[in-house]
Amino acid sequence: MKVIPLAADSLGVRSMATYVEGGRTRILIDPGATLGPTRYNLPPAEEEWAALRDANNLISTYATRAHVVFVSHYHEDHFRYDPEFYAGRQVWAKDPRRMINPKQGQRGGNLWRAIAPRCRLEAAEGRRYDFTDLLLTASPPLAHGVEGTGLGYVVALTVTDGSDGFRFVHASDVQGPLSPVATAYLIRERPRLLYLSGPPSYIEKQIGAALIDQGIENLLRIIETTGCRVIMDHHAVRDPRQAERLHRLWETRQVVTAAEYLGRPNRLLEANRHRLWAERRKPGARLTPARLKRRAGSDIVKRRTMSQRAKGGDAR
Repeated sequence: MKVIPLAADSLGVRSMATYVEGGRTRILIDPGATLGPTRYNLPPAEEEWAALRDANNLISTYATRAHVVFVSHYHEDHFRYDPEFYAGRQVWAKDPRRMINPKQGQRGGNLWRAIAPRCRLEAAEGRRYDFTDLLLTASPPLAHGVEGTGLGYVVALTVTDGSDGFRFVHASDVQGPLSPVATAYLIRERPRLLYLSGPPSYIEKQIGAALIDQGIENLLRIIETTGCRVIMDHHAVRDPRQAERLHRLWETRQVVTAAEYLGRPNRLLEANRHRLWAERRKPGARLTPARLKRRAGSDIVKRRTMSQRAKGGDAR
């Protein structure tokens, strides 16, 4: 089985887009990418826009190969609006009518109405299908963070190789996981490779240190119980101090970013946006020390449920 992260925060954009291939079965998971609209009271830097353009082009390229498209939820860094993107494919997507917050329900409903005539569209929750090469199993709704969160719910996808039993689980925005229910589900799935968003320490001052510690403990429990390798990215690497805050996870040597999994250096552009803008200021320009010297960017970052929508890239 091939597992290829296509776009991720460690690759410069907000995304968990992933391509999975086994035999003749090809799956594209969460094919969206965006940029954080504001970080350190600054808009995206030029380097981020370039990374977003490259990410969307790569996602579009791999979309031409995919037979199945999976959408875990309706935050705009996890799906694409263009109906043609889904045309002729089998699409499993989070049910927009249940266990969903109003904004995501509206986005999901609009997407379903647009793509339903063009593809084989089914609610993902609890679905199971054996392609012979790969067995696909979707989870029930799992909390986007803590149980009862206003951020809604996501659906995880387990992909099992029919030849050797290798199990890959893509668990998008479980954020740690912070939920004991999501933790128990992921342990039950017994992944060999798990891809998830990780504890959101960049907003620790808003949600509290106890929740971050809980996410760390839950992921350590998954690793210790299953022995799986983990790709931890997305929320986990938006914190400039993530290396020290999440050191207990990195030090297991079983946890890597998406970039590291691909053998590439990390490009934590959003986490370092203040530095990117500082480097572009003209010589002698007045700088604001509070923005440029404060390591914990989460002091002034606000949680946003609406990210800046990214334009789709062209297929090459």
